[in-house]
Amino acid sequence: MLAKANRVVRADDFRTTVRKGRRVSTRHAVVYLHARSFGEPTRFGFIVAKTVGNAVTRNLMRRRLRSVGRDILDQHSTGTDIVIRALPGSDEVSWATLHDEISQGIDRGVSKR
Repeated sequence: MLAKANRVVRADDFRTTVRKGRRVSTRHAVVYLHARSFGEPTRFGFIVAKTVGNAVTRNLMRRRLRSVGRDILDQHSTGTDIVIRALPGSDEVSWATLHDEISQGIDRGVSKR
């Protein structure tokens, strides 16, 4: 589980990240990055719509995405909000593939700043 300080919780923060942040598309997810103050912790948020699957599948995807976020958190210690939107079909890929795609997407988004 991600610590509370590392989670995007408020709807306004989600909205700001998705609307004003940098968007990077991967095959199975869309990653939005929005820079905040440098001293603040990196925060993750997850969007898993009904198009991904039923409630059990969506919760499984959310847990998988949280695990990816926890692994990536050590690499990105800057004050960035990262929202990951799972796309339909993302529930069928392996965890390693999903992890690599999202990690590379975040690296591409951070390097473009």
